[in-house]
Amino acid sequence: MARIGVLALQGGVVEHLEHLQRLGVAAGPVKKAADLEGLAGLIIPGGESTCLRRLLRIYELDEAIVARFRAGLKLWGTCAGAILLAKRVVDGDPGLALIDIEVARNAFGSQLASFNTVADVPAVAAAPIPLTFIRAPKIKALGPGVRSLLRLDDYHAAAEDDAVLVTVFHPELTPSLAFHRYFAAKCGLATAEVDEAAWRPADWTRHAPLPR
Repeated sequence: MARIGVLALQGGVVEHLEHLQRLGVAAGPVKKAADLEGLAGLIIPGGESTCLRRLLRIYELDEAIVARFRAGLKLWGTCAGAILLAKRVVDGDPGLALIDIEVARNAFGSQLASFNTVADVPAVAAAPIPLTFIRAPKIKALGPGVRSLLRLDDYHAAAEDDAVLVTVFHPELTPSLAFHRYFAAKCGLATAEVDEAAWRPADWTRHAPLPR
């Protein structure tokens, strides 16, 4: 069965896996190159982009992801993941550089400038989508072949090309499954109908049991 992986080196891994599981999509963590085998898509979650870049090199995943991408793997970067996928980073060096966008890191300021809002994203869902921004970047420019899915004020908050989706916010931290459903479709995977109103965030500590 085709699956979607979530890069599990740092950041919001469990939350993405939970959203995919709610949709009935086979999903699992990716910690080494062998975990990329058989994946239709890979989510690079939010976290800290500099830390993630170093871990990708240490675990020899950077070149493996690029190679799998060249072979057809679809990618979605959220927040720090979007920074890693951008070809141009204001006042910084690019990471994987797989989508032609320019991003500005920490564009809203400190952690205290994090916020929630709601926006219409017609290409993704018919109803307004809740958005959570945490020390978010801004997508400042789009290259040829990149489409804006959501523009807010002076920046793009979501964009895509045929193989890569990027969002500067955290869909995994809201009840909405709209973007996870959209990415699954981009990967060619079917999803189940789900009552999103019934969602309650799971306790992530269950994935890290204390030693006996």
